[in-house]
Amino acid sequence: MTGNLQPLDATLSIVAPVYNEAAILDEFVAELLACRPKLKTIARYEIVLVDDGSDDGSAEKLDAICAVHGDEIQVIHLARNFGHVAAVAAGLDHASGDAVILMDADLQDDPAAFAGMVEKWREGYAVVYAVRTSRRESTLRRLAFRTFYRLVRLLSDTPIPLDAGNFSLMDRRVVDVIRTLPERNRYLPGLRAWAGFRQVGLPVPRRPRRHSASRVGLRGLWKLSMNAVFSFSYVPLSLFRLIGAMSIGLSALLMAFVLYHKLFTGLALPAWASQMVTISFFGGINIFGIGILGEYIARIYDELKGRPLYVVAARSRAPEKSEGRFSN
Repeated sequence: MTGNLQPLDATLSIVAPVYNEAAILDEFVAELLACRPKLKTIARYEIVLVDDGSDDGSAEKLDAICAVHGDEIQVIHLARNFGHVAAVAAGLDHASGDAVILMDADLQDDPAAFAGMVEKWREGYAVVYAVRTSRRESTLRRLAFRTFYRLVRLLSDTPIPLDAGNFSLMDRRVVDVIRTLPERNRYLPGLRAWAGFRQVGLPVPRRPRRHSASRVGLRGLWKLSMNAVFSFSYVPLSLFRLIGAMSIGLSALLMAFVLYHKLFTGLALPAWASQMVTISFFGGINIFGIGILGEYIARIYDELKGRPLYVVAARSRAPEKSEGRFSN
């Protein structure tokens, strides 16, 4: 089926996690609804909004929006703030379309890209990911993201596209593959690349952020970056082995140097400073290595607990699922 045009009566789901976006939800939903008439090859269009434990009135705003557009919008209320990764998983679980577009609700992802994504999907691509050609953020933040994507690409065993975040269209086959994956510490662009199938990038400028700071926060971004590195690469462990081998070699040289002067030249003198430097150096390497091992072990422990990614508190509309689809 790869390479064949998708049917003209296809269904499309738009999935967006929401966390404290009450001020812009009306504008965001209006943009999504305005895109519907432009997608002439789409027979059914649904919007799945996941309230990730918002505390700014977003939940009430979403229910009000759903009361007006209930035939096209369903809202999933999580029991608390489980985080962006869990909210994305909840959205994918409740989306029923033949294709799913995943995006953020902060107005940075441009719905104008939907038409191009659907066109590429109809050409036979199973994944159409947005390549962020520009970011209207601070120079430091742009540099950090640029470095992050290239570092992940360098370290990962899976070829992960550069400058491509969550904003993407995924065919139902890819969505179902991702949904069956049991892991909790997820980096979606990596899982999307790992799933395979035909994939293509679509240049999409990143719009300016409406909020002064990311809703994900520094802690969330740090956790996301750690998931990206430790979920798709064993390089940190290999690097530590290399450092350990170099340390052993350096220790052997220092030992030979000391023994030579002790046995043959008699110039060996007590050297408190050099001893302290050496002890601190190797102690630091050991702590660094234990920290890397701890990251992997913590993730193993997290997976073994087997807790669900999220808990649904309420739904504004029961999702429609066809036979053969996974249930929540």
